[in-house]
Amino acid sequence: MATLNRLGWSAVSLGAFIAVWWLAAALIDSALLPDPPKVLEALFAAARSGELATNLLATLARVLASFTIAMVLGSALGILLGLSPAADRLLGPWVVLFLNLPALVIIILAYVWFGLNEWAAIIAVAINKIPNVAVTLREGAVALSRDLAEMAAIYRFGRWKTLRHVILPQLAPFFAAAARSGLALVWKIVLVVELLGRPNGVGFELQTSFQLFDVATILAYALAFGLIVQAIELGVVQPWERAANRWRR
Repeated sequence: MATLNRLGWSAVSLGAFIAVWWLAAALIDSALLPDPPKVLEALFAAARSGELATNLLATLARVLASFTIAMVLGSALGILLGLSPAADRLLGPWVVLFLNLPALVIIILAYVWFGLNEWAAIIAVAINKIPNVAVTLREGAVALSRDLAEMAAIYRFGRWKTLRHVILPQLAPFFAAAARSGLALVWKIVLVVELLGRPNGVGFELQTSFQLFDVATILAYALAFGLIVQAIELGVVQPWERAANRWRR
């Protein structure tokens, strides 16, 4: 019932947004703000030509690769920093440095050093995201329950069993937060990477549409992007988060 109620409110909010958009487009009456039917027409045209699927798949592949690398390395680094004060003192300043380094600087350096290729693009995106994941997981590791750790020691769980049954379940909300914010950040950076140095992908297509002032196509790709993100959130992130937190009262 709660899920249905939430979906109902989401539908009302979306309907109100579309109505305001349609009204604004009618009042302005300009190609710079196309109405929803024109955007849908551009979306279907891109789908029929095959460009939509090609560009979306290219972008999704880059997002998946860089997101996976960032989550694995960033989580390991964050847990290490949270559990080891010495490691935090040694590596913490580097995390802060890369956390505040502009994404554009890293992207340009990656292209200059490694060339205009896929690995350079993926590495640039991953490096931009790793510090965010590390900071989130470090806070989670710092907040781990000492009582549960002492219980695991008393019952002689061992390192692997303690990690699996004591530490990781407590870190589940932090993993979810890092994944949710990370996915949003990775999408954005991948588009910049594609705009600057890739021959395909949504970012490349947006650059082409910008040069032609084709706002309908820009909004069509934004709409397709939004639908995919919502599908991932509702179909992957939220179910995993609920399953990972079943142990909590």
